[in-house]
Amino acid sequence: MKKWTIAAAVSLLTLLGAVGPAQAAGCLKGAVVGGVAGHVAGHHAVAGAVGGCIVGHHLAKEKAKERAAAASQHAAVAPS
Repeated sequence: MKKWTIAAAVSLLTLLGAVGPAQAAGCLKGAVVGGVAGHVAGHHAVAGAVGGCIVGHHLAKEKAKERAAAASQHAAVAPS
């Protein structure tokens, strides 16, 4: 079981290293949450981490879009 955990950790670190910092928004937090949930659900930590990374990145991207829209609305309303 320890070999599996070590292999999963190495795989995750390799995946995160390949993604790069610009692409990792939300991925790390999602991977941690997904990994823990997958482990608790039945030793599927790697699958949970990958899914969590995807969902976390999507949510971070949506939040960034909302912030940009709010900032552009605020800039349009505020006098120059």
